[in-house]
Amino acid sequence: MREIMNITKALSDASRVRALMLLTDGPLCVCQIIAMLGLAPSTTSKHMSILRQAGLVEATKEGRWMHYRLAPKTVSKQVRQALGWVVSGLEDDPQIRRDKSKLKKLIKVDKEALCRKQRN
Repeated sequence: MREIMNITKALSDASRVRALMLLTDGPLCVCQIIAMLGLAPSTTSKHMSILRQAGLVEATKEGRWMHYRLAPKTVSKQVRQALGWVVSGLEDDPQIRRDKSKLKKLIKVDKEALCRKQRN
């Protein structure tokens, strides 16, 4: 039951769901997620921590950058089902489409410059 509760908690916030949907196109640096959501770094990190605790995303550190990606297909049945439900239910959502369009432009921005901008 704990796993289901963690998943439902993680999915109960629009910013976390938006972050999850951004990751459907591949891994992102936390700086990119911050820029996409327009939230403070500490708020974004807390959201990503909740998604990690639920098993919906994984994180890897590469130098200065923390990269997030969707959980692999080898995770529990509950996580796979939750991810499938969210992705299929929101793929045509107007906010998600706007996010995906904005993300295409943001991916082209140098991560180093993006991270520097967020620290200032």
